[in-house]
Amino acid sequence: MTRSLRVLGGTDVHGGRRDVLVHDGLLAAATSGGAPVLDATGLTVAPGLIDLQLNGAGGIDVTDEPERLREIGPVLARYGVTAYLPTVITSSPGARETALATFTGTNDWAGAVPLGVHFEGPMIAPARKGAHPGAWLTEPSLDLVASWSREAGVLMATLAPELPGALDVIAALTARGVVVSVGHTEASADQVAAAEAAGARCVTHLFNAMPPLVGREPGPVGRALAGHLVAGVIADGHHLAPDTLRTAWRALGPDRFLAVSDTTAALGVPDGPARLGDQSVVVAGGAVRLEDGTLAGSAAALSDCLRTLRATTGCSLADTIAAATTTPAALIGDPTRGRLDPGYRGDLVLLDTADGRFDVVATVLGGTVVHDTRES
Repeated sequence: MTRSLRVLGGTDVHGGRRDVLVHDGLLAAATSGGAPVLDATGLTVAPGLIDLQLNGAGGIDVTDEPERLREIGPVLARYGVTAYLPTVITSSPGARETALATFTGTNDWAGAVPLGVHFEGPMIAPARKGAHPGAWLTEPSLDLVASWSREAGVLMATLAPELPGALDVIAALTARGVVVSVGHTEASADQVAAAEAAGARCVTHLFNAMPPLVGREPGPVGRALAGHLVAGVIADGHHLAPDTLRTAWRALGPDRFLAVSDTTAALGVPDGPARLGDQSVVVAGGAVRLEDGTLAGSAAALSDCLRTLRATTGCSLADTIAAATTTPAALIGDPTRGRLDPGYRGDLVLLDTADGRFDVVATVLGGTVVHDTRES
């Protein structure tokens, strides 16, 4: 069935008038008088948001219940996310296998669409494991990643490049189309540079779970800020101080600043006990922590992080949205998402951005309205 939708009366991220036509699931160049109309008067029309680090939502934890992956999409659509990477933290091999089997075995996704799986661990530094369970940590090996490839559903992998065998693993994964990210690491700047030479392209949650930048050893932070890596940043108001967030933005800019939520099963549920993998966590005041106080992901939607980013740094609306649309699409090599140009997917989010707000009003996936607060 041909799917057409006209989105009328809105503005683009620069404040100019923006009417959009989606025809057969893709953005089209011309308007069509016969298509249903979605009223965007007074709202900003932007590409659907893309979240490359997401541990769960709506009470569902990706690592603990990977077979429930399909239930996460409708929750994320309420927050303007149209595509994402379900992230499996350090865990049993069975959790990774089930997540991949669920992803590759499902064709009828509802709401936001998973683009692949992000394995954050288990090849990470024990001293920087953060909320990852130490019992499942392991050193890098080609045998461990023998079945990991983009074709098999693994789109991103986070590891510590200083561990023995890591550079060989990075090179192997890169050759198979996996985006390798440096994270949960004790690496020096030189070791990060070696990882880049082997194919690594990203840093996972910059500043968190890694050494601080110091004068004579810049480490992963300094290498990211001064170099060419894309850096994932959690702007949830808990993971980074305002000055740190401003520093990251000014150094990285919208092309290398990757906004991620790192959100968990706590998204959209009340404060109280929750899960992160096989561990108990506590959600309170917008933060998610282990019982010892260690931050364990977030309870923020990606749209919440973008609101905080803009309010803290003063960056433009266009640059704010780029950090969660064009930047992630470019990083993972997706030529169909992240822009409002003819031929791109008809994935849209309508936002109320007046007076510093960043409120999701409606979400469109492939020309189908999957969420609209005005209808509830």
